[in-house]
Amino acid sequence: MERAFIAGAFLAISAGLIGVIMVLRRESMIGHGLSHATFGGVALGLLLSQPPVAFALLVAMIGALVMISLEEGSGLGGDTGIGIISSLGMAIGIVIATMAGDFNANLLSYLFGSILTIQKSEVYIAIGLSIGTIATFSYFYRELIYITLDKECAKVSGINVKAFDIMLSMFTAITVVVGMRIVGLLLITALMVIPAASGLIISNSIRSSMLTSCALGVLSVILGLIISFYLNWPASGAIVIIQGLVLGAALILTGS
Repeated sequence: MERAFIAGAFLAISAGLIGVIMVLRRESMIGHGLSHATFGGVALGLLLSQPPVAFALLVAMIGALVMISLEEGSGLGGDTGIGIISSLGMAIGIVIATMAGDFNANLLSYLFGSILTIQKSEVYIAIGLSIGTIATFSYFYRELIYITLDKECAKVSGINVKAFDIMLSMFTAITVVVGMRIVGLLLITALMVIPAASGLIISNSIRSSMLTSCALGVLSVILGLIISFYLNWPASGAIVIIQGLVLGAALILTGS
């Protein structure tokens, strides 16, 4: 439980920061697409008896780069790239899982999360990701907001927009991979999007929205774990349900 609280809280901070930018950029489904693509990497790692996390990270990063290439070069649009990558990743994962047939239980733990069985190394990774995200977002805050609100003007002003797009995609990919053990690949997008949406509804500035998003994410992890402990609910499901209730309350209180 101690590891679950620590890793979940630090992951929620990273997801909260990234989520606000993604929601403002209308790219909140990138996490969803990468999580589906990562499923194929996890299945491949299990099939080859290699660390699934390493394969998942490799696939997630490649998927993120392909999404950017499709959006920038093909003219198909970002949502098309997300659809292509997520569909291919899930299809590959299903085929590999069917061929192997003997690691379905392990595969399910990555799909739905297994926060109570995480190792110390995974806790350290979650902490490192959070520190790296906070440091990066603090240092490049102005550029990130500029690109988020007006990408074309940012390009004209000399900002390397593509480099920042790649950076954000890499952080998203790493967050998805770290989060798959905590809330699962099927629910990691919720950890990025729902607190961010709540923060943007409640707050009146982007900076305060980020802080609120992080705080709500941490709160949902803590309450979700407590509820799962006493009611014997799946931890990942409880965490996301709490987030949904908070979002509903935010919508009601603000009259949205």
